[in-house]
Amino acid sequence: MEARHLRYALALAEHGHFGRAARALGIAQPPLSKQIADLERETGARLFDRTRQGVFPTPAGEAFLARARRALDEMAAATVDAGRAARGETGRLRLGFVASALLDPLPDVLGRFGRERPGVRLELHEMASRRSTAALVAGELDVTVTLGPPRGAGAERLVSVPVGHDHLIAVVGSAHPYAGQASVGVDQLRRQQLIVAAGEDEPAVVLGLRTMLGEDVAALDGATVARDVHTIMGLAACGIGVGLGPSRMRSVPRPGVRFCEVTPRTALPDLVLSFADRDRSPALGAFLDTVRRNCPDVGAALDLRLGPAC
Repeated sequence: MEARHLRYALALAEHGHFGRAARALGIAQPPLSKQIADLERETGARLFDRTRQGVFPTPAGEAFLARARRALDEMAAATVDAGRAARGETGRLRLGFVASALLDPLPDVLGRFGRERPGVRLELHEMASRRSTAALVAGELDVTVTLGPPRGAGAERLVSVPVGHDHLIAVVGSAHPYAGQASVGVDQLRRQQLIVAAGEDEPAVVLGLRTMLGEDVAALDGATVARDVHTIMGLAACGIGVGLGPSRMRSVPRPGVRFCEVTPRTALPDLVLSFADRDRSPALGAFLDTVRRNCPDVGAALDLRLGPAC
């Protein structure tokens, strides 16, 4: 039994006449009569009564036609769903990201992607860079945004492009002596209780801080460890010490804190977007297209790695 048999039966029920149904279907009457007869033999039931007044479905025919309508509707829906999935309009995208990426660029990218692809289910996981890289390599995530490029086993199988550059700044409570300063020097930081990201979670950041502070790392070894930039700012607002984080922290106004540049300027690891080299899922492709349109520089880097988007 094929879909055309269902369409033939429905057309015959609609028109109540073999000749009219055949003309509507664009076929000759004899083939239609034969196909209906074949269908009745296959189902083992008489589906239509042939009378002088017309052709009418039998009770068995009515039951068959009800299912036939639903089957054809499902087939049409399946075709639509397949097309939407192939275009990345449905599906699932699992994204792991560091908290600072929610300052920039993720808000604009995720907002645009959500508006343009409402049928894609976003699964968002805030994770330290090391953990998200391991999850991406293991196939538990589709894409990550990390501080610095992915490292460790399997990282060579990932496509990675920078999505944000930044430098270090200090954040202090409004009552702190540094609150009125435009900048603070490294020597001043060595004498303060520092608030920093966890070294085991973000080793690239802590390595940069150790390089900046030089041999005198006592202040860093005794630093208060915070989970993310929001906690760093919160602890600084409480007067715990001097927080060190990316300059994109300035994009989140918070009462009770002041920001200072750190001199000399110290670059932080780039925010890096990564995904599996062999992943060609339509949902990921749609997400990368959104990144291309929202972040032109990133789009150019993706085009170099993958070729221009179609």
